[in-house]
Amino acid sequence: MSYKRLIPCIFIEQGKAVKWFQNPEIVEENPVELAKYYNDHGADELIVFDLSSTDDGHEEAVRILRQINRTIHIPMTAGGNLKCQEDVKKILYAGAKRALINLSKPDMPELLVAVSKKFGKENIAVSLNDFDALFKQQRLIEEYASSLIFMHRLDLNSVMNVTDIPSIIVTDTEQEEELLKILKCPGVKGLSGRYVNRMDMDFAAFKEKCLHEDIQMASFESLLPFSSFKKDEDGLIPVITQDYKTGEVLMLSHMDEEAFENTIRTGKMTYYSKSKHMRWVKGEVSGNYQYIKALNIDCERGTLLAKVKQTGSLCGKGNESCFHTSLFEMDYRENNSLRIFEKVYETILDRKKNPKEGSYTNYLFDKGIDKILKKVGEEATEIVIAAKNPNPEEVKYEITDFLYHLMVLMAERGVTWEDIIQELEER
Repeated sequence: MSYKRLIPCIFIEQGKAVKWFQNPEIVEENPVELAKYYNDHGADELIVFDLSSTDDGHEEAVRILRQINRTIHIPMTAGGNLKCQEDVKKILYAGAKRALINLSKPDMPELLVAVSKKFGKENIAVSLNDFDALFKQQRLIEEYASSLIFMHRLDLNSVMNVTDIPSIIVTDTEQEEELLKILKCPGVKGLSGRYVNRMDMDFAAFKEKCLHEDIQMASFESLLPFSSFKKDEDGLIPVITQDYKTGEVLMLSHMDEEAFENTIRTGKMTYYSKSKHMRWVKGEVSGNYQYIKALNIDCERGTLLAKVKQTGSLCGKGNESCFHTSLFEMDYRENNSLRIFEKVYETILDRKKNPKEGSYTNYLFDKGIDKILKKVGEEATEIVIAAKNPNPEEVKYEITDFLYHLMVLMAERGVTWEDIIQELEER
């Protein structure tokens, strides 16, 4: 089944979000805040257009893209002012799922082929604003792009007869009847443009209208109904919530049927409080939402396990888990490699904030960035030398030394392991 998506687009010009192509009216001073708004209100994806015409403007847009990527959890496609492979690389490394090549511009077909071969077809989308360009470039698009974005209104029936590539329509129309007609086209996977971009856009309500028109919208869908679960006498089922990356248990709560359905419908964790006798969306007050990544049920259908992306702290006290109070703990070896890196990094940060006399870490911080960089370079060289030795133990020790000094550099420059992992995931 082909699920349709609602995809707002953000136009960045001079560091601000403007209304439309060739319309410099500012809709939001901070494009990151606009992206967060769409993310938190039910958008399925995001398209970002860089409307700059200079290299400096493009660099500013890339910086904003990087910030947007760290703020949202939905996929992002980005393009505009892309003139060479390096521009595309910057877009992708900033966190965009796909770089958008405008085939309506000259010399872009050659760039499309080059970046598709270098970065992979799945990471490249193309945009067009006229039917003739689609007809001329059909073979090229199908071979080197994974998605097609049509600008404004085109003859959609003709488009669908030409290519089978999934298409997103960016339109300036705000007439619901026409928008529903667009979404009913078999080859259309998403709708974007002025209607979807509205600050008062109710994504959930519009998706409901689409469902009434037999248009299947992108959403979570449970394979089992709530009625099949084993509930307590109050009609509730316990929910264990864990971080989807680390596996850390964040909290234990409950759901009733309405909370379950709202979680499925919105993608945000909704619970039922047994003490307050009310439903609540995690993050509705603080803004620190839990975005659901997976929902499992145990073999007896009596307990749910939710894997989520937690934004911000879990509670008002700044704790990352409800289980932060230790009652008893034996010595044991930590097996979570990410957690080990994080614990070492946290120790380094603590030394930076709370210097300890005689600490080598504090010695490096006191000497400054040049000393830290020198040590990183020396340790990297030691790895190369050790790798010439057939004994792998020496390599292991040198890599460990390098990683420690690298973490000191990360702390000095404010880079976290979460930043590194996110960057790796996006490449």
